[in-house]
Amino acid sequence: MIKLHNTKTRKKEDFTPIDAENVRMYVCGPTVYDRAHLGNGRPVVVFDVLYRLLRHVYGAEHVTYVRNFTDVDDKINATALARQQAGAAGSLEDLIRERTEETIQWYHDDMDALGALRPNHAPRATEYIGPMVSMIEGLIAGGHAYAVEGHVLFRVRSYKNYGALSGRSVDDMIAGARVEVAPYKEDPMDFVLWKPSSGDEPGWNSPWGRGRPGWHIECSAMSYELLGSSFDIHGGGLDLQFPHHENEIAQSCCAHPGADFARVWMHNEMLQVEGKKMSKSLGNFFTVRDLLDQGYPGEVIRMVYLGTHYSKPMDWTKERAEQEEKTCDLLMRAMQIAEGYGAIPSQTLEHVTDQISSALRDDLNTSQALTSLVSEARVITKFADGTLSIDGTELSSVIKEHGDSFLTALDVFGLLDLLRKRAARKTRNDAFLTAYLDKMVQLRVAAMKQKDFSSVDALKMLLQEAGVEVRISKEKIELIPGSNFDATKLESLK
Repeated sequence: MIKLHNTKTRKKEDFTPIDAENVRMYVCGPTVYDRAHLGNGRPVVVFDVLYRLLRHVYGAEHVTYVRNFTDVDDKINATALARQQAGAAGSLEDLIRERTEETIQWYHDDMDALGALRPNHAPRATEYIGPMVSMIEGLIAGGHAYAVEGHVLFRVRSYKNYGALSGRSVDDMIAGARVEVAPYKEDPMDFVLWKPSSGDEPGWNSPWGRGRPGWHIECSAMSYELLGSSFDIHGGGLDLQFPHHENEIAQSCCAHPGADFARVWMHNEMLQVEGKKMSKSLGNFFTVRDLLDQGYPGEVIRMVYLGTHYSKPMDWTKERAEQEEKTCDLLMRAMQIAEGYGAIPSQTLEHVTDQISSALRDDLNTSQALTSLVSEARVITKFADGTLSIDGTELSSVIKEHGDSFLTALDVFGLLDLLRKRAARKTRNDAFLTAYLDKMVQLRVAAMKQKDFSSVDALKMLLQEAGVEVRISKEKIELIPGSNFDATKLESLK
C-alpha cells in the first residue's frame, strides 16, 4: 500500500487508484520561455520518483503520466518580440514557434541530465486549442462562464466548492489577493478562459473572435483529453495551489459534473539557495544548466533534491552538493560491485529492503529511504573488501542478494543509469589522465635532480584549472578528476 498526503483533504491517505490497470497522473509542466531554473527541476525529480514507484508497484504498462508544456503565454510573446526588435528574421509567430521549440529542447536536455524519465505524454497547449474552445463553450452553456468584449470569464461563484483546495473562502481571497480589476468582470475573482489577441500576437479563431486561451483552461482541457474526467493524482509546486490548481478544479468540475477531476493533490515545497530565496537580485539565481555547466553532475543535483522530503522547503548549498558528490561515489562503487557479482534490478519492489520500500511508500519519504540506501551501499562494499564476515554462505550469493535489492532501489530513485554514466565517465577520465600522470612523474624526477620545480608547478596549475585535484606525496602522485573536470582544457598539452 502507498500512502500519499492529499492537499485537498489535508491528510495522509491510502492510495487506491480508480483503475489499477490504468493509474493516471498529471503534473503541471513549464511555461517555455527560458531555461528551467533550479526550482523548476524539483517537481520534475519528485514526481519522477513517484512515477517510477507507481510503475514498480502497478507495472510500467499500467501507469500513464502526463506533463504539459505551456507554449502560449505573454512572457513567450515578449521574448519573441524582443528578438524581432533586435533584428531577428521572421514574423512574430515564426519567432514564437522558434523560441518554444528551442526552449522545449533545452528542457528535455536538462531534465534528461537529471535522470528524469520522459512522461508518456508531453502535450503542448497549442495542440489542444480545439478542446479548450469546446470546454469553454460547455461552461458558457452551463451558466458557469460568460463572454464579454472578446473575453470569456469563469463565473467563480457558480462553483460552490471554490477554495476547498487552498482552504479559503472567495471573500477571503478577494480581501487578501491581488486580482485583476476589469470593467467587464461580474466579480473581481472571475478569471479568464479566453482573451482577444492583437494582430501581431498568436491567436486562433473562436466563437468570441480571434484570441488565445487563458492559462488555467489549458491544463483542464489537456488532462481531460489524455486522462479523462477523473484521474488519480495531480501534482505541481506549492506556488500553483492558488490560483492555478483552484481554478482548474472549478472549471473541470463544472465542465464535467459528477466527475472527480483529480482525486489526490500533491504539492512540493519551494527551494532556497544558501538559506535565501532564489532571486536574480540576490545573485543566487541558477538554472539547472548553470549548475551542470559548473560541473555539478545530474546525479548530484538529483541527490540534493531527494535528500529533503518533498513537502518541506529544501536548501541548495555548496556544502550539501559536495557531500552528495561523495555519496554518489559510494553508491557508484557499491553498484559496480553488485553488477560485478551478477546482480540485476527488478521491475517490482519484491527485492527492495523493507526500510527503503516502506519509506518510499510512506508519502514518498525519499530522505529516509536514501539513508537506508546509503547503509545498504556500505554493507555491500564491506562484504566485498572483507570487513564484514560471512558464516557458511558464499560471498557471491550474499552480495548478489543484497545487490538485487540495491540496484532495484537505485532504479526507483532514478539513479541507476546516472551512476552507470558516472562510472563510464570516471573510466574515460582516468584513462585520459594516465598520460599526464606519466608526464608529471617524469617532470618531478627531473626537478628533483635540478632542484627546480617550476615545470612541475606549471603542469599542476594547468591540471587544477582543468578541474583535476593533484596530490603529491613522497610515495606517489595522484590525479583525481573533479566533477568539473574539463578535458578540453588539457588538449593543448598533447
